[in-house]
Amino acid sequence: MDLTLFVGFQWDKGNDAKNWLSHQVSKLEIEQVFFNEPLLIYFDDKHSEKEERYFLLGKTDNNRLLMVVFTQREYFIRVISARDMSKKEKLIYEKDT
Repeated sequence: MDLTLFVGFQWDKGNDAKNWLSHQVSKLEIEQVFFNEPLLIYFDDKHSEKEERYFLLGKTDNNRLLMVVFTQREYFIRVISARDMSKKEKLIYEKDT
């Protein structure tokens, strides 16, 4: 996936509130992971029945390791959920970066 094709983020109020209330992840932190290296992006074939979904493993400016699920809406990234990486995801991130 070529992130340079996107012009910004599209936010859903419900998902935004859920990410904060459930995982204390802010929109700013979520956006940061798309601009910080290393960044791993995978196609989420399990959850792509209605629309293509992706998940990424990345880090914030403060080195918080996040897993973010998102989809593409035209030229915008639409975030579905975000949370801290699980132990398994951290191992994958460390191995593949």
